Amino acid sequence: MHACRIAISVSLTLAIFLVTTGCSSAPDTPKEEAGRSAWTAGAMATAANPHAVEAAMAMLRAGGHAVDAAIAAHAVLGLVEPQSSGLGGGAFMLVYEREDGQMVFHDGREIAPAGATVDMFMRDGKVMGFLDAWQSGKSIGVPGVVALYEDTHRRYGKLPWASLFQPAIDLAREGFVVSPRMANFLPRVAELGRLDENPGAADYFYPDGVPLQAGQHLQNPEYADTLTRIAREGSSAFYSGEIARAIAEQAQAGPEPGTLTVEDIAAYRTRERKVLCRPFRDNRVCAPVAPSSATAQLMMLSLYDAFTDQNSDRNTQLRAMVDAQRLAYADRDHYYGDPDFVSVPLQPLLAPDYLRQRAAQRFAPDALPRHGNPFAAGQQAAQQLLWGADTTEEVAGTSHLSIVDAEGNAVSMTATVEAPFGSGRWVAGFLLNNEMTDFAREYTPGEAPQANAVAPRKRPRSSMSPIIVFDAKDELRMVTGSPGGNSIPAYVFKSLVAVLDWNMTPQEAADYPNIVARGKDVRVEVSVAPGQEIADLLEQAGYSVQQREGENSGLHLIVVADGQLSGAADSRREGTVGTLPAPQQAR
Repeated sequence: MHACRIAISVSLTLAIFLVTTGCSSAPDTPKEEAGRSAWTAGAMATAANPHAVEAAMAMLRAGGHAVDAAIAAHAVLGLVEPQSSGLGGGAFMLVYEREDGQMVFHDGREIAPAGATVDMFMRDGKVMGFLDAWQSGKSIGVPGVVALYEDTHRRYGKLPWASLFQPAIDLAREGFVVSPRMANFLPRVAELGRLDENPGAADYFYPDGVPLQAGQHLQNPEYADTLTRIAREGSSAFYSGEIARAIAEQAQAGPEPGTLTVEDIAAYRTRERKVLCRPFRDNRVCAPVAPSSATAQLMMLSLYDAFTDQNSDRNTQLRAMVDAQRLAYADRDHYYGDPDFVSVPLQPLLAPDYLRQRAAQRFAPDALPRHGNPFAAGQQAAQQLLWGADTTEEVAGTSHLSIVDAEGNAVSMTATVEAPFGSGRWVAGFLLNNEMTDFAREYTPGEAPQANAVAPRKRPRSSMSPIIVFDAKDELRMVTGSPGGNSIPAYVFKSLVAVLDWNMTPQEAADYPNIVARGKDVRVEVSVAPGQEIADLLEQAGYSVQQREGENSGLHLIVVADGQLSGAADSRREGTVGTLPAPQQAR
């Protein structure tokens, strides 16, 4: 359906055959003419499931772009990890092109229906409970993933569009083994929601009323049929016609029906947004702008740097990590929202003068951190941006993948359906998101609006934080990101500090205890060494510590050092790392 940059005809793993019909040739200008030496580090992919990694590697072995591999991998994740992301959700994709050094943030976040209202989650002056809102038709936004697939493939793709979906189609028809992570969620979700009652979802996840068990063989022919249509017809198969009508019908069904229409679905568009970069140590850390929260990590790194020096011991560094998070989270919670609807003051928040001022506001360990004011004194217009106190709750139903292709291009992609299994509502072999609960649901008439308040056609703020880092020579250094709801900024921040400041390997960084400091409490993962020592240290320093047996991170990162790629898959999930050596290494 789409033109491709190069023509390929080769047999692939999983019996994929890439056809050349309709493909145009790409310029064969060598990298050296663009001022860069040839890339010799090979290719790598890491994601939360081995099937997804293998799909990515199949595309990379065929000479595909990192975007081709990301699409193929995510289409598989939607099948084997439906509790985390899928066709019925949204995603952020940060893409780096090595040849020209360009980087673009592709925003595939879900969008509120035209009929959404600021008070749609309020009942008799009280906010709906999260569980009721989560399972309602009101929670469903227009999915963005399929449009993101098409728009990024059109810009970067090398392999034929249809070939990207073949691994997921084959796996859906032939079946796969249910993983422990999916199986473990099902009994708990049935207790809280309606996944075991909703049409389609109940039969798929609870055959004969019994939740799927780990090791069970599972097929999803509906999903295969949906992907086959998308492969043949493009995104129009999803955003119009039978599938779009089914999505709207599910959203408009009770309990608590929503207003999503086929017109809302047909009107969906992705956005291309800016990327902001800031120095840290000898590196340049690059993050997408809002509605992503990735730039909060730039704030965290700057504050951490202000609280430490080259002689700081690990205890000092840990306290610096905590206080940097507390300050940055307070600002993120207050100011971030959809930049198409609110003026998000990213440049003032990242200004060196403000960050120095903010570092000086380091709160006492037992105090509740509050947002700062990044505007110059007397700047009265700033009052319009001092939003009401944020009340957003964000649940962890998300997945991340990192990919570097054989030409040194990179993708950091985080995708979500919001809560585990999204809204629990089933359409054409996949689940719909509950992303509207990522807005601030509480609304009080007469009070200042929240930056992340509900509005028609608005994107909810997201904690998803795909990050790409470059070294002092402006060469690719690191690709990272994580799922985890509101904890994502803390998880990703940990990976950046651990690799770039503590010189840990990617796997050491991913496996290090998670520390989440948002608000007054500090969560510490004590089930992972040296988590207990960290918790004890912070308690002795006066922080309110919550000791946690586990955290919901899913860090998947790739690091480039000395011309070699090394990767990590978070041991808290089920992922793997795939490697493709450079040609001269493979001989």
